[in-house]
Formats: sequence, C-alpha cells, structure tokens
Amino acid sequence: MGDFETWYLANHARLVATVLLVTGNLDLTRDAVDEAFTRAFAQWNRVRQMVSPAGWTYRVALNTARRRERRAALERRLLARRPPPAIVPAPAGEAWDVVRVLPERQRTAVVLRYVADLTQSEIAEVMGVTRSTVSSTLADAHARLAELISPEPIDMESNDV
Repeated sequence: MGDFETWYLANHARLVATVLLVTGNLDLTRDAVDEAFTRAFAQWNRVRQMVSPAGWTYRVALNTARRRERRAALERRLLARRPPPAIVPAPAGEAWDVVRVLPERQRTAVVLRYVADLTQSEIAEVMGVTRSTVSSTLADAHARLAELISPEPIDMESNDV
C-alpha cells in the first residue's frame, strides 16, 4: 500500500459515515475526519506500513471528535456559569473608519488597547512582541491618526497657537 491518494479515496466515505453515526454531528465529523487524514498523510511512510492504516485513521478521527465534543461541552458549562453580555456595542463613529486605514500592526494595537481595554503588557503578550514595541507602535498609531484626522498640518513651533 504505497499510494496515499488511492487509499484515501477508498476509505474516506466509509470513515465519514462511521464517525457521523458515532457523533451525530456532520460538521464535527468532517473536521475530525479531515484531521485524521491530514495526520495520516503527514505520517504516510509510517502509517502505510501499519497492519491497519484504516484502523489507525478511525481511531484518530474518533479521538479527535471526542476531544472536540469534550471541549465544546466544557465551553458550554463555563458560559452557563457566566453568560456573555447580551449586547456588546461595536465601536462606532468616524474615528474607527480612520483606524481601519492604519497598518495591521498599529490597528491591532489600537483595537486591543481601546476596545479590548488591555494594558501594554497584555497587548505585548497577545501580539507576541515586547512591551516597548507596543508602546512605540501605539505612539506611531496615535501620530498617524492625528495626521489623518487633523484638517491641516499642525505647526508645533509656531507662536500662533
């Protein structure tokens, strides 16, 4: 058994049907089966030499489905304890239209700071950068936003202010 594609075509439909009968959830089944075949493909040199490559793939698919069902059940229990707010207001106004034109890194930092209300240290962790990088990114974003919002350039050296 050397050709993955031939083996896949011969086993896919049966694996989907089997896992679907176990889970009763088509989306979960498709995800689990796709995961199982992806793992089989990634390890095909080892899997094809097994006594039952299909059996191994069934086990991976069923374990994946069970793990995802457990995770979903845990999430439901946690949400039942503390339900999310009924309505989360979206940021509104022209300022957020301007934020959309910022480079992705600056936009992400601004949204995490002013919508998610995270500290610079928390933003650094989320973005995978240092706190000083967050600080300079926010400073650059603020400067760019000021340029975009201001009707005309501001001359800070002028005495007319």
